[in-house]
Amino acid sequence: MSRSAVRALLVVDVQNDFCAGGTLAVPDGDRVVEPINRLMNDYAAAGKPVFATRDWHPAGSRHFADHGGPWPVHCVADTPGAAFHPELRLPADTLVVSKGQTPDTDGYSAFEGTLSTGARLGDALDAGGVRELLVCGLATDYCVRASVLDAIRHGLRVEVVSDAIAAVDAAGGRNATAEMRGAGAILTTADAALART
Repeated sequence: MSRSAVRALLVVDVQNDFCAGGTLAVPDGDRVVEPINRLMNDYAAAGKPVFATRDWHPAGSRHFADHGGPWPVHCVADTPGAAFHPELRLPADTLVVSKGQTPDTDGYSAFEGTLSTGARLGDALDAGGVRELLVCGLATDYCVRASVLDAIRHGLRVEVVSDAIAAVDAAGGRNATAEMRGAGAILTTADAALART
């Protein structure tokens, strides 16, 4: 990423229900917490914006199998499963983006979500002059993928932190990674990203 452009960190859905013991646990999902904490600490120290998304579904979401969707109930708003992982050290000024908040939305992409002000993520990035986005979190083959592809469509230069993402399905993760790269995303590691912050 260039030194001149405003960069932001996007942490996708590191929530209890997607981690060990959760209702939709991603295999090895917990391993993303440590590199993400290092990235967040570095971005916060440098005064760069940190955004953290969360699934924030209503109990009656069509996203869930008992309402015709593909998934078990997970990340219902204001429940323990929807809380961020307890070891995730979000900076005090983290901008939280909630998504999937209405019964008829899936909320895969961070760009479908809104901040507490009601602003959409894309508008908040534009308002802050952000042109480059570093993306990490869960899960590679769903919300990370959708968020990265939408970020590229939004005109952002996107890097994906390969050792700070994890997939629901290994083959799906490989396919999603290839698709993100094909769309223009750049793969990096946490250490390499930290060296350039």
